[in-house]
Amino acid sequence: MTQDKNKVVVVCGPTASGKTEVSLFLAKHCSGEIVNFDSQQFYRELVTGTAKPTPKERENIPHHLFEAISIFDEMNAGKFVELADKVVREIFERGNLPILVGGTGLYLRAFEYGIFEAKIDPEVRKKLRALAQERLDELFSELKRLDPEYAKKIHPHDRVRITRALEVIYSTGRPFSLFHRENPFFRKEKRYSTFKIGLILPRKELYERINTRVKKMIASNWLEEVKDLYKKYGEEVFERIKAIGYRTLLQAYLGKISLDEAISIIQRDTRHYAKRQISWFKKEKDIHWFHPKDVEKIKTAVENFLSGGE
Repeated sequence: MTQDKNKVVVVCGPTASGKTEVSLFLAKHCSGEIVNFDSQQFYRELVTGTAKPTPKERENIPHHLFEAISIFDEMNAGKFVELADKVVREIFERGNLPILVGGTGLYLRAFEYGIFEAKIDPEVRKKLRALAQERLDELFSELKRLDPEYAKKIHPHDRVRITRALEVIYSTGRPFSLFHRENPFFRKEKRYSTFKIGLILPRKELYERINTRVKKMIASNWLEEVKDLYKKYGEEVFERIKAIGYRTLLQAYLGKISLDEAISIIQRDTRHYAKRQISWFKKEKDIHWFHPKDVEKIKTAVENFLSGGE
């Protein structure tokens, strides 16, 4: 079935809500290709702990932007939009339906509306990135001095966000937080016609799924993956890894906490993250909410959208 070259379906929602299963069902029945917008599933070195679709799940359906970059590469909303636009255009050319799947709300909003890009002095960027390798603590102190509002929102080891904020401040003379308050998404109209499917479950059911999934990931050699990363890259690489659980499991591997304690911490942190995701997506006014088991209702809604009903 040839698709409209502007229509995109989105499957979003909190972690463990069933996005993979629903997106695979839609792709199979609607000539779809799946495009990732989960910020941690871009990284090729992170596998078990990011809950990517398995190789078997990817067998018969094209998947894009999974394992697209290394953890040593920079990824942000602007780069995501650049990569996603290219992939989506190619899917349109094949006459198929782009199905964006993920839980990183900022990336989805950037894809829909575009983002503001400050003009950065390349010498400033080069110098800051060099300093960040050895003196990140000093850069964070500088950020707290120049833009305390934004500094409160990020981790003091978040190299990407610290350097990004400082390069904007040094290049424009304005606090990075000011750009956020003014709204980094300056377009009033959407760049694509999107039909957004939000997956939601009763809180108790979602939390049970999260707790069970963490145990399954541990049983699927997640700790071995952490051990391999540690042996290959050293402890420093874990400062770059933002995905929940990796640093906690490293503490278990190093004997600083027990594995049972690590599992409990990861389950708690994942539940908290899911709560934040729900809060973000609930603020979006144009999401159509479904229980993940309602796949037939979801398919009917998507078909109505594609036929001009939305």
